Amino acid sequence: MTMENNSTFTLERHDNGIAFLKMDVVGETMNTLRAEFAEEFSAVLDQIKGDSAIKGLVVYSGKDNSFIAGADITMLDACETAEQASEIASQGQAIFDQIEGLTIPVIAAIHGPCLGGGLELAMACHERVCSDDNKTVLGLPEVQLGLLPGSGGTQRLPAIVGLQKSLDMMLTGKHLRPKQALKAGLVSDMVPKSVLLNVAEELALSGKKAKPRKSPMVEKALDSNPWGRKLVFDQATKTVLAKTKGNYPAPLKIIDAIRVGVEKGRVKGLAREAEHFGRLVKTSESKQLRNLFFATTEMKKETGVDGVEPAAISHVGVLGGGLMGGGISYVTANNAKLPVRIKDINHTGISNALKYSFDLLNKKVKRRFIKKSVMQQQLNMVSGTTDYSGFNQADVIIEAVFEDLALKQQMVADVEANCKPGVIFASNTSSLPINQIAAQAKAPENVIGLHYFSPVDKMPLAEIIAHDKTSNETISTTVALAKKQGKTPIVVKDKAGFYVNRILAPYVNEAANILLSGEPIEKIDRALVNFGFPVGPIKLLDEVGIDIGAKISPILEAELGERFKAPQAFNKLIDDNRKGKKTSKGFYLYTGKKSKQGKAVDEQVYRLLGVSPQSKLSEQEVSDRCVLLMINEAVRCLDEGIIRNCRDGDIGTIFGIGFPPFLGGPFRYLDSLGAKQVVEKLKNFQSQYGDHFTPCEALVAMADNEQSCY
Repeated sequence: MTMENNSTFTLERHDNGIAFLKMDVVGETMNTLRAEFAEEFSAVLDQIKGDSAIKGLVVYSGKDNSFIAGADITMLDACETAEQASEIASQGQAIFDQIEGLTIPVIAAIHGPCLGGGLELAMACHERVCSDDNKTVLGLPEVQLGLLPGSGGTQRLPAIVGLQKSLDMMLTGKHLRPKQALKAGLVSDMVPKSVLLNVAEELALSGKKAKPRKSPMVEKALDSNPWGRKLVFDQATKTVLAKTKGNYPAPLKIIDAIRVGVEKGRVKGLAREAEHFGRLVKTSESKQLRNLFFATTEMKKETGVDGVEPAAISHVGVLGGGLMGGGISYVTANNAKLPVRIKDINHTGISNALKYSFDLLNKKVKRRFIKKSVMQQQLNMVSGTTDYSGFNQADVIIEAVFEDLALKQQMVADVEANCKPGVIFASNTSSLPINQIAAQAKAPENVIGLHYFSPVDKMPLAEIIAHDKTSNETISTTVALAKKQGKTPIVVKDKAGFYVNRILAPYVNEAANILLSGEPIEKIDRALVNFGFPVGPIKLLDEVGIDIGAKISPILEAELGERFKAPQAFNKLIDDNRKGKKTSKGFYLYTGKKSKQGKAVDEQVYRLLGVSPQSKLSEQEVSDRCVLLMINEAVRCLDEGIIRNCRDGDIGTIFGIGFPPFLGGPFRYLDSLGAKQVVEKLKNFQSQYGDHFTPCEALVAMADNEQSCY
């Protein structure tokens, strides 16, 4: 057996004629592909071609946790022109063509993430075998960075798994688990990690090239004739436009590159892929999505307070078995793998909270993502009680009871009386200042805010709110817990509404003002969905609960002033028991055949509010009025130190309320518009619609000094 080391690539020849090519990027925790590896890789391929003793090749990773997690995207920011970026793609294509062109069998042995350029490399091999490990996932997630797979992915994936499956994978960026990859024909075998290399070696020894996947008859008929293909491409385009509202250029370019390859052959397909890749790298959408990727990666490495280590957590308690309590229990047991004890005043609350976990896990069982035994183990980690029994073990207790200050203060007193000393009391309040909740605490240093967004199992953000007496260790421990629960936490200062709800309030209030001035509900919502939000502001009120908005507004107004005053007319809705989706009665219809669960507007709302709807404003003005108020408030929050920096402000808004990711968040968006233009627009609205549009001092200073956020 001989070995030759080439820093990133090591070639190991076995006596049976099989060579093993190990990829291990020095100094990195995971393997990523970089442009500068091209020469090294070509040199290794030349060695393999020049050695007639090598009868087969197995490509594998030297990392225990990943095959190849993708290409290193920092190199894209260095490209000054689209042509330079296209060149990177062409270079990757040429190398992968060389792998595919080897006359000996080449087998990829995959364990851990095999994503983006990693999967493109694996697809250039003649066969793929993967481990059945939970860590192993295969996918082409480039679309999530506003890009397309640029090293042959748009050409090879359809050839391996068929047109429809490949469109589904590339347009969503979804990952396939080992079982799904096997079913799709993306891998030819799935084996335990312990025998992965042996199986790959056997496959290389057998010398057989892969058989094409057998696709179902219907799919075959669609893929193989021009009319069928046209149908598939047209449907994909229609779905993309319905979802993206034309705001994201990458999905349409993916469809085009695949189409060229299918209709005009691999050479033209690859050329089109590289050309599109280069152009997409230079779009503002991809730039913002890459910024977002870098920001979240950076945040994963941070602790709550620099240099302060989190305390260990082995048990968590949750007060309140409502929707939030149920969601918090689920992410604690399922993601953080910590046992949870739920307390509620009655058994109904507890059974509702337990059902929350059961329903989510049962769905996974039905989809065959997990086994029933795994579901049982997860459910065993969650228990309930109507008193404080079992709470003396808890290291952190998360409170999710009603938004009532006296009740929350009572909870602090109860926890201090019934639980172990030093326990962290984390309040999931959405707007009450934490210092007020901690006002009568014996150990205020252990009280902190931990604000989740609904639904807890889906929304990625958590706001961590420290009041002036919260200890650094409490902050770091709470940040560590939120990360374990799968959240991206931002640390914010203690003031009414914190950050996300505070900047959301003026946005929603303005949508309400626009409605009261006579604009139709569906038009207001459409304007903001076309702007890029996942749901319009009026529909959002229905989803969150109109009564919740009514409770939060006075708190914000009392602390932050007149500009947070909610329209009085909304009380009429609450008097009519219109609380939104939860009471099946809101701005939209939730009963009857036509409603389709809130798709049609309930016309009675107009009568209640004394409005006769008439469309007068442009969609642009509707979205500008709502969004610019949000930006103005975000700049105020930055100025007051509510958020630590622009990055946290952007992440919080994208992950907390679905601000359009392709615009990069309110601060990135402000930079792209320019502070001067935003101030002018706000002043214009101020003269038309009132003083709540007054640009804040910090924004005016930015405009005067021609400053930007980043």
